[in-house]
Amino acid sequence: CEAGEKSEMTSKTYLSLFPSDLATYGRDAKALLKELQSQNERMFLVTFLVLNTGRTEQELENNVFQASSIAQKHNCNLFRLDFQQEQGLMSSLPLADCQIEIQRGLTTSSTAIFIPFTTQELYQSGKESLYYGLNALSNNLIMVDRKKLKNPNGLILGTPGSGKSFSAKREIANAFLVTDDDIIINDPEGEYSPLVNRLKGQVIKISPNSTQFVNPMDINANYSEEDNPLSLKADFILSLCELVVGGKEGLLPVEKTVIDRCVHLIYRKYFANPCPENMPILEDLYNALLQQDEKEAHHVATALEIYVKGSLNLFNHRTNVNVNNRIVCYDIKELGKQMKKLGMLIVQDQVWGRVTANRSSGKSTRYYMDEMHLLLKEEQTAAYSVEIWKRFRKWGGIPTGLTQNVKDLLSSREVENIFENSDMIIMLNQAAGDRQILAKQLNISPHQLSYVTHSGEGEGLLFFGNVILPFVDRFPTDLELYRIMTTKLGEVSEGAQK
Repeated sequence: CEAGEKSEMTSKTYLSLFPSDLATYGRDAKALLKELQSQNERMFLVTFLVLNTGRTEQELENNVFQASSIAQKHNCNLFRLDFQQEQGLMSSLPLADCQIEIQRGLTTSSTAIFIPFTTQELYQSGKESLYYGLNALSNNLIMVDRKKLKNPNGLILGTPGSGKSFSAKREIANAFLVTDDDIIINDPEGEYSPLVNRLKGQVIKISPNSTQFVNPMDINANYSEEDNPLSLKADFILSLCELVVGGKEGLLPVEKTVIDRCVHLIYRKYFANPCPENMPILEDLYNALLQQDEKEAHHVATALEIYVKGSLNLFNHRTNVNVNNRIVCYDIKELGKQMKKLGMLIVQDQVWGRVTANRSSGKSTRYYMDEMHLLLKEEQTAAYSVEIWKRFRKWGGIPTGLTQNVKDLLSSREVENIFENSDMIIMLNQAAGDRQILAKQLNISPHQLSYVTHSGEGEGLLFFGNVILPFVDRFPTDLELYRIMTTKLGEVSEGAQK
């Protein structure tokens, strides 16, 4: 026992005599051996050269000093190749001839850091690929075609002033020039009119003082994938009446029955002879309800009266604008609070009618919903938006929602489907609360999250299928296209004066 204690004390004494560096190197050597033996690592001999240039000797000295400072900041020392500058230059050129015999042993993981071209790229060379900015890591173009995605639905998320509307306009202009797709815009802030007018599209200004009208009763033969398109139209009219009647419980079962009965009555004449003159209007539904015996029918008719004969009768007219133009913008900025929800629902139905008509002719339809959070506040418009997200794909529709409130997209399990059924997300600068939600929902790493933290205009992350890329979009400000797309107050005023 005494001999064992003496030998242990002797070994500790000898170890204390070893230099500390030797003990450290011993641990490092054991760790390296473990990596090579059990962690599938290999050893590489690496020569790392930094080439500094300058127009003058003083500029060169400054550049060398700056490079050394940056390296020292990261606990690295750079040594000048005195009397070996020529060999260093030849070794730095892409000649595969290293003339500097200074080598450092590195494992596979450490060596991989120095290998170039490890940045993930996103470039599709199809005829309908659109530009979405530059890769922030490699400065290469990002060109993709949303139609190649499993689900082409998209979202543009960002704080006010981060460039949401500008990103949508850039895609609209690009899609207009590159593809044959039809483009429809739901514009609650009146921001898209200059671009649509410049592209010779149709701006439909829906307001109490406007002479442009859209008929909510419009229907076409392709409105539903079933044989009877009237069933789906009746569902929309029920949603419209529910919004008009209001109340916590919405329409009563008897009220739904009489509305459905009247819808089938007023469309008989049109389907017997489908000409524009026979298309019913809201007043036809109002009159049909008054002719029913049930008191519930009269209750719904009374609620509809202000929209038929009263001061809010702007939706009681046949459509008198070109809703078949290739690019159509529904400007609902001047609709009051009472009418905006109704206006949004009617625009959604107009879009659905266009998508179904285009499907039969094999054409895609791109639909942009700015300020999408406004659509999600009301149960009826939110439910209709969710249906669009679910149904549009197989009908050739490509919807894109713009919103600054991510919380609204996760307000209910049903609305959350919009988020989950979007394979393309352009994420611009995010507020602190939204960043945490998105990081958890999309599995964003802290490093990737830095690209949407206090980022500049047109900077952020692009989610395209399974690919996540940081991007930068520096749009030239001296172009006419920029002047008609910008929403900055000073630049809009300046463009108007020109």
